[in-house]
Amino acid sequence: MTDSSRLSFAPVGMQVDAIHDVLTQSDRAEDIAPAVAEGAVAGSLCIGAFAPTGEEIGVARVITHRASVASLADRYVLGTRRGHSLAAHMVTALHDHAERQGLRRGMLPARDAHTLHSSLGWTPLEDSKPFMQRHVPDVHKRQTDEAAS
Repeated sequence: MTDSSRLSFAPVGMQVDAIHDVLTQSDRAEDIAPAVAEGAVAGSLCIGAFAPTGEEIGVARVITHRASVASLADRYVLGTRRGHSLAAHMVTALHDHAERQGLRRGMLPARDAHTLHSSLGWTPLEDSKPFMQRHVPDVHKRQTDEAAS
């Protein structure tokens, strides 16, 4: 890496409060409860990028059963740390991780950073028809509202 940041897969080092704060700034997870973010981190293969001070400056998360498929989910680098290839380093480390070897397919829902992902071997789906979804866009808001009442 180009600076003195470090990468870690250690679950104990993931700063769930910071991850939750970043997720709630996105339009797809603005209503996510802290417990949901904590569960997502606990149930996934995560990598964090950390500044020399220990501040978490980036995270990437893979959802997988570790047998045949995986989905590269949340990934971000804090704005002040962008432009140093941290996202590329995190995704590459996830590609190389022992628990991801032998996986047949990796999925990536991405609204942006297509150039980055393409440079790391990701390609658009040739035929998305075999893939379906069950989308419940307000599930986190409903859970938050129910918990508040």
